[in-house]
Amino acid sequence: MKKHTDLSRRGFLKTSAVGVGALAAPAIISSKALASSGELNFTGWAGYPVLAEKAFPAFEAATGIKVNFTEQPDQDTMFAQAKVALESGGIDVIEPTIDRVGAWNTNGLLGAWDESKLAVSNYLPGLADGAAGERSRKDGALLYVPSNWGTEALVYNKESAKLGDPASLGALFDPANQVVLRPHSALAAMGRWLDATGKLPRPWMDGYSDMEAMVQLWDIALAEAVKAKGNVVQFWSGENEANAGFVANGATVGLCWDSTGFNLRNDGYGYAAPSEGAFAWHQGFVLMKNAVNVEQAHEFAKWVSTPEGASLWATAFSSNPVGKGAPELMDPEVSAYYSGTFNDDALSKLWWWPDQSAEFLAKRGEYADKYKAS
Repeated sequence: MKKHTDLSRRGFLKTSAVGVGALAAPAIISSKALASSGELNFTGWAGYPVLAEKAFPAFEAATGIKVNFTEQPDQDTMFAQAKVALESGGIDVIEPTIDRVGAWNTNGLLGAWDESKLAVSNYLPGLADGAAGERSRKDGALLYVPSNWGTEALVYNKESAKLGDPASLGALFDPANQVVLRPHSALAAMGRWLDATGKLPRPWMDGYSDMEAMVQLWDIALAEAVKAKGNVVQFWSGENEANAGFVANGATVGLCWDSTGFNLRNDGYGYAAPSEGAFAWHQGFVLMKNAVNVEQAHEFAKWVSTPEGASLWATAFSSNPVGKGAPELMDPEVSAYYSGTFNDDALSKLWWWPDQSAEFLAKRGEYADKYKAS
């Protein structure tokens, strides 16, 4: 099963925006970083215990650098903390998704990575170059390097969920289901579902590049989502809340990360890609403009690009690794989980979150708040 999974994922990577590559050479650790036995202040995602249990200790063993980890439930909280840290300090590296980099940069939060201190050749082609590489840069400066990637799709109760045939985003708005949703993702799902069924005046994607179109389309999505809100049992913003929506509040379907489905896989829940295509995310590291432990930050980003680092990081998130050679080191159970969800058709339909400007994100937040308050 693992061999099949790796080949299938490689086939996808070779034919899509995220590419594939050969094994990477071992990372060369900076003598300065080794000699310092310093520390790194890292702010990242809450709800992933393998980071502290395995990933950080392995990094410290390899480099002598200790990670001081601050957990946050979502990117909005990370963004708020980063703005505070720009004045007060205390954060070196944060882990947002690539679609947020432009907004973080326009707010003056980001410093540039020094490519000579990284190992860019470690990354699978398409993750740090190509279209993703262009999104990672501003005026030639490298602002973002990848850490892992994954999806947001349908977590469902195998006995009682009504997904449709084939499974559709429309299941989230079916009164026969009890659902757990992230507000802004739910509105995007509604928009994409309406688009797929021919019920929008213009393509849903228009709203990501044209604010006038955004207001027109999100007004429609909000109105339709509010009509269907009676089946929502919980909103989530982070992993722990998503899990609770199912195990504590009885949700039968949710639009959640792949890691949620993996965590619940032994409790009667499955993970399915909707016919419209699973949402897909590209996650990575940004360097704070006022970072103090810059040398250590580069060693950290470089280590996560190695086979060992990439596989541990992806395993922690139950996601896909970014480094060459990492798939061969992944937990076989994680590999089997992905192969059971993403056949070639599902992989070909992945819907990557587009770039979202600061103006777009602010407006999106308004719509999400209106949805929750309705």
